[in-house]
Amino acid sequence: MLLLVPIAVPAQAADASAWDKDMHSAMRLIAAGAAGASRSGPATLRAGIEIRLDPGWKTYWRYPGDSGVPPRFTFTGSENVKNVTVKWPAPHRFSDDGGQSIGYKEHIILPLSVEPQDASKPARLRLAIDYAVCEKLCVPAEGKAELTLTRERTAHDATVAAAEAVVPQRRALGDTSAVAIRAVRRDGPGRIAVDVAAPDGTEVDLFAEGPTEAWALPLPEPVAGAPAGLKRFAVTLDGLPPGTKAEGATLTFTAVAGAAAIEVPYRLD
Repeated sequence: MLLLVPIAVPAQAADASAWDKDMHSAMRLIAAGAAGASRSGPATLRAGIEIRLDPGWKTYWRYPGDSGVPPRFTFTGSENVKNVTVKWPAPHRFSDDGGQSIGYKEHIILPLSVEPQDASKPARLRLAIDYAVCEKLCVPAEGKAELTLTRERTAHDATVAAAEAVVPQRRALGDTSAVAIRAVRRDGPGRIAVDVAAPDGTEVDLFAEGPTEAWALPLPEPVAGAPAGLKRFAVTLDGLPPGTKAEGATLTFTAVAGAAAIEVPYRLD
């Protein structure tokens, strides 16, 4: 018990860890108040991985596209932590000499949902992250941070909530919301057409992921032929792992329309 005193007291007073700087980026952990909890009931603790990049530099989404490396997270050594879920805000498409990639520029916060072992006690989160940052060339970056999370509100509540608000919402195929994936169909051998609904005048983009990280699908491209009020994208079923068949696999489509984003699973039958 005595060993916990010098660790817990200053950590509980901190809303953020120190910045861990690399050559062209810096990262830290920030804390937010717990979600869905009473003073005595179960709690989901909230936090964020904040990454700042030098002007003109970018880092990558969970699926980086034609090139790039997705971030890797390790929470080994955390205390009173049962599970950590990393959430991904809607990404952007980038085109350069290396092809098309998917990620973020300048500044990004990846929200975290942390399930404690004992909801009545704080959790000590320890993070090690390996990620890549790119301008014309890509360089590896890494960072470490640790922070104590409690139920209490912090100065970063609004910041983490804003990042959570742009995480794509899970929707069903054919949903009738303003932003939706209305239809997915075969469009010739080894090719799929995806029709996306979005408000008039909204810039729309679409990303496609396979069921595992071993899949390397190309980025969907806009094509003509969509019904009125919809935008159509075509996805070629290339980049499958050796010996893998597309039939029966579940793809994940992420549609981004302005500030709104959705995520739709689709089984290839």
